[in-house]
Amino acid sequence: MDNKSLNDNRILKYLRLPFLLFVILAVMNVVIYIMDTKAGAAVSVFLLIYVLLLVLFYYRYKKSIASDMISFAMDQGNVQNGLLKEMSIPYVLTDTEGRQLWANEGFREIVAGESKPSKKTVFQLFEDFDQDDFPTVVDKTETILDYNERSYRVEMKRVVLNEEVENDALVAIYFHDETELNRYIRENEEQKLVAGLVYIDNYDEAIDSIEEVRQALLSALIDRKINIYMQNIEAIMKKMEKDKYFFVFQQKFLPQLETTKFAILDEVRGINIGNEIAVTLSISIGAEAESFCKAYDYARVAMDMALGRGGDQAVVKKGEKIVYYGGKTRGVEKQTRAKARVKAHALKELLDTKSKVIVMGHHLPDLDCIGSALGVFRVATDLGKEAHIVINKVTNAVKPVFDNFAGSSAYPEDLFINSEQALSIVDSDTLLVVVDVNRPSYTECPELLTMVKSLVVIDHHRQTSEVIQNATLSYVEPYASSACEMVAEILQYIVDKPKLRSAEADAMYEGILTDTNNFVRNTGVRTFEACAFLRRCGADVVRVRKMFRNDMDAFKQRAMGAMNAEVFMDTFAVSSIPAEGVESPTIVASSVANELLNIAGIHASFVLTEIGDQINISARSIDDVNVQVIMERFGGGGHANMAGAQLSNVSLDTAVEQVKAMLYKMRQEGDL
Repeated sequence: MDNKSLNDNRILKYLRLPFLLFVILAVMNVVIYIMDTKAGAAVSVFLLIYVLLLVLFYYRYKKSIASDMISFAMDQGNVQNGLLKEMSIPYVLTDTEGRQLWANEGFREIVAGESKPSKKTVFQLFEDFDQDDFPTVVDKTETILDYNERSYRVEMKRVVLNEEVENDALVAIYFHDETELNRYIRENEEQKLVAGLVYIDNYDEAIDSIEEVRQALLSALIDRKINIYMQNIEAIMKKMEKDKYFFVFQQKFLPQLETTKFAILDEVRGINIGNEIAVTLSISIGAEAESFCKAYDYARVAMDMALGRGGDQAVVKKGEKIVYYGGKTRGVEKQTRAKARVKAHALKELLDTKSKVIVMGHHLPDLDCIGSALGVFRVATDLGKEAHIVINKVTNAVKPVFDNFAGSSAYPEDLFINSEQALSIVDSDTLLVVVDVNRPSYTECPELLTMVKSLVVIDHHRQTSEVIQNATLSYVEPYASSACEMVAEILQYIVDKPKLRSAEADAMYEGILTDTNNFVRNTGVRTFEACAFLRRCGADVVRVRKMFRNDMDAFKQRAMGAMNAEVFMDTFAVSSIPAEGVESPTIVASSVANELLNIAGIHASFVLTEIGDQINISARSIDDVNVQVIMERFGGGGHANMAGAQLSNVSLDTAVEQVKAMLYKMRQEGDL
């Protein structure tokens, strides 16, 4: 019921009150008659006089009462109308099509700069206003509108005139100016403190690469570059160690750093006073946190990500969002094995507390995955543990290795198990070791990750925002050539007299051989040391080469991939190969990508092949091109010189064009 109806009912009650009193007096008169006739007659006379006066008053003052009520209503309406016109909140009344019916002075001031504003709809006046914003089903909606450098919170209320008639309604629109409020909120956000860390990735290696008299100068130049950079953002910085810094600055300077993509990375890398190794930095920043302590925690997590991806980059963590900058160069190999020894001892302690070990790699395992898994199997069995390797599908790439072990009397029948078998045997006394992968969605059986209490990750790929959580022991080194190299080092520290069987040594040697493209990619001193250890354990180079020769169909496909290749932007080779007639097209694609790097002037190669409804991209690089950064743009990842990605719902030709467009875009943005 509206206010008008309420007022009418109250007035009727007031007018009927004298007549109600007459009824009460009449009842009283009857009672008096019963008690005393004379008294009743006297009261009747007075009651008759009361009725005559009441009727006379009603008819005489009826018109004046109505006139006074109308005058009051008009005065009240004028007051309300005046208040609406002078109301500080801009207000406009429109129909459902946005045509203006009435507006107050505040609204007219907003649109004063428009030509004939009263004749335009609100949609014509405000470009960001859409009819979908109007309340149609609901009675009230809100939206944000920016107009003439002012920000408004627009509140719209639907007023129904006749419920029986469709669209017979009006829309009342209120404009709440929140420009100043937003400015204060923005200033408050900009003044929040942001925590950051700076690590010099290869301080010791760079210092050792220069003559002693210049070492202090190199250290001073690095400090000066970092200090000047921090002064530009008014940061407070503290040097914690010789190669570690902590800094704090206001959040308003963060967009400046992101716009320049952390130019300090290139500035420090460009320092050269005779040092053979370029100095690289890892920078991490924690922002948009509830507290400064939380921001520092974000910075530490971001630094782990930066180091896990090989360093020479900046990682900004904003709540759950992680953004990467830089990462153009590959990680510098660490000459010391101290970290490998520490990880090996930690792994041995975990193995001593468990009776069962399950080793798992990535989906569709390659030779590096199988070889490193077999190395962990040997470690576990030498320590007297029951061990199994999870593999669901054996591809042509690993079939020669698989055939050497499956059915062999020297190995248990359940050496290789599938995901269902692994899930059925896992218990609280099981240690899960994940090799050659650090992304949970890429593993053979992601369900296993949540079912075990003890989890170990050994991998050489750069980390992404998707990482395996709650790992008891994580050993991720992007500078390593392969997971087989890392396991070979661990094996030498975890067992007093390490010894591999020849078939196991062959598998691990082939894993290193494949991931390094016959020792021409991402190969360091420790890679050859690992191969020397495997050679002492019985690895045979000739036997390995015979085992993994290609058949004629695969050789023809490789030749076709080379014929289809085209040089793009003078430094990139892009090709595609058909998948028909080849059992492992991804293996052929990776081989073609490796072959294309032998062409003079080619720094990176990209070979695409179609498998089912997906397009697989195999990316390889040489020199300073980081293909892992490129593949991340397509949702993939991998290693600095070897990466891949998958595209869905696109044709092969479209995917090739998308790769070219991405390369062009990244070159223009300076990311290549």
